[in-house]
Amino acid sequence: MDRTDIEKQVIDQYQQDENMMILVFAQWCINHDLNPHTLYKRAYPDQPINGELEKTLELTVPKKESGDIADDTILGVLSTFGNSDLAMVVTEEIETRDQQKR
Repeated sequence: MDRTDIEKQVIDQYQQDENMMILVFAQWCINHDLNPHTLYKRAYPDQPINGELEKTLELTVPKKESGDIADDTILGVLSTFGNSDLAMVVTEEIETRDQQKR
């Protein structure tokens, strides 16, 4: 395997992992009755609609069919990929939800 093949393999793996991060984010939003596009736009107001998020939404399942995604999991996944602005918006939503439960 030469250097070009290794680089391509690393890039492909990163893209697969990034797509998984987007899926976890989108499903977490669905599970909490939140619009993933709205949260994304709050985090990144100057960016156009995220095409990968749009494609990934087709892979989500209804809330009642989904397993639970812990808040710590979504925050950890977002942090791993450097999405600190999106993690901040998710944290705000978690805090709002927790305050409404009291």
